[in-house]
Amino acid sequence: MNRSKEIIRVSFTGILANLLLVVIKASVGFAANSTAIILDAVNNLSDALSSVITIVGTRLARKSADKEHPFGHGRVEYVTSFIIAILVLTAGVSSFKESVEKIISPPVTSYSAATVAVITAGIIAKLFIGSYFIKKGRELNSGSLSASGTDANGDALISFATLISVLVSLVLGIELDGILGAVISAFIIKTGISIVTSTISDIIGVRIDSTLANGIIDTVCSFPGIRGAYDMIIHSYGPEEYLGSLHVEVDDDMTVRELDALTREIVNKVYSKYGVYLTIGVYASSDTEETTKEIHSAVHEVISGYAAVLQEHGFYLKKEENSVTFDLLVDFSEPDPDKLIDQVRKELEARFPGYTFNINLDKDYSD
Repeated sequence: MNRSKEIIRVSFTGILANLLLVVIKASVGFAANSTAIILDAVNNLSDALSSVITIVGTRLARKSADKEHPFGHGRVEYVTSFIIAILVLTAGVSSFKESVEKIISPPVTSYSAATVAVITAGIIAKLFIGSYFIKKGRELNSGSLSASGTDANGDALISFATLISVLVSLVLGIELDGILGAVISAFIIKTGISIVTSTISDIIGVRIDSTLANGIIDTVCSFPGIRGAYDMIIHSYGPEEYLGSLHVEVDDDMTVRELDALTREIVNKVYSKYGVYLTIGVYASSDTEETTKEIHSAVHEVISGYAAVLQEHGFYLKKEENSVTFDLLVDFSEPDPDKLIDQVRKELEARFPGYTFNINLDKDYSD
C-alpha cells in the first residue's frame, strides 16, 4: 500500500462527505433561521478545508530530498497537523462566541421534524467520518488524518448539542442552544489545544517509540559477534523517515574486514525491517584478563549505589596505560550528572590507585 496515495484518497473522501453535509445543513439552517445549524455547516466546511490541507501537506511531504533539504520533506506533515489544530481551535472559539451571543439574545427559530432528521443524520455521518479518519490515521501514522478525525468527532458533539436544543425548543419552547453550544465549544477548544501540544512535541522531537527501539536493539543483538547495542539515537524526518546511530560492542580482536561486513549486514537488515537507516559506531571489548574482570566488577558495585545510573557499557581496559574507559547512562531526573560522574570516578580511583578512569556521560535518548 502506498501510504501517501492512501492518505490522499481518504482525504478526498472526507472532502466530498463534508461538502455534502455543508449543502444540506446550510439549506436547513437558513430555512429554520437557526444560527446553530448554520454554524454546524460552517464547521463541516472547515473539515473539508482540513482535508485539503492534508492533501497539500502530503504531496509536499512526498517531494524527494534536495540540496537544501537533504533529509527530505516529511516533516511538512507535522506542519499540516499544526494548521489543522489551529482550525480546530478557531472553530471552537468561534462556536463559543456564537453560543454566548445566543445566550444573551436567543434567536427566533422555526424547527420541524425535517430539521431533527437532518441533524440526526449529520451526527451519524460525522461520527462515521471521525472514526474512519482516526482509524486510518493510526494505520498510516498520519497526524493530519488523526487530527481531522478528532475534529469531526468534535463537530458531532456540536451537532448533538444542537439536536438537544432543537428538541427542547420543539417540546418545551425553551432555547438551550446557546448554553449547550458553549459547553461543547469548551471541549472543542480543549481538543484543539491537545492537538497543538502533541504536534509541537513532534516538531521539537520526541522519544522514539519503545517498541521500535527494543525491536531494533533485539535485531542488532541477534547477529553473531555482537555483545551489546547501546547509545541509540533516532531522528524523525517525517512519519516514515528515520535516521539514527548506535554503538555495538564487539571483541577487540575482530578484524576491520570482519567488522565492515558485519555492520553493513546490520544496517541493511534494520533498514529493511524498520525503515531506519543507521550509522554504527564500535566499542571494543575484552574480558579475558583477571584485572579486567576485577575492575569491571568493581565498577558495577560502585554504580549500584546510584539510582540515577541506568546503565554502564563500553568498558575497556588499556593495561599498558593503566586507563579504563566506559560510559554511564544517567537518568534525565538527575540534577547534576557531571557531579555524579565525578563521584564515581573518585570512588574507583580510590580503590585502584594508579589507574585513570575516563567516564563518558550518556543521555537517556531511547529505551
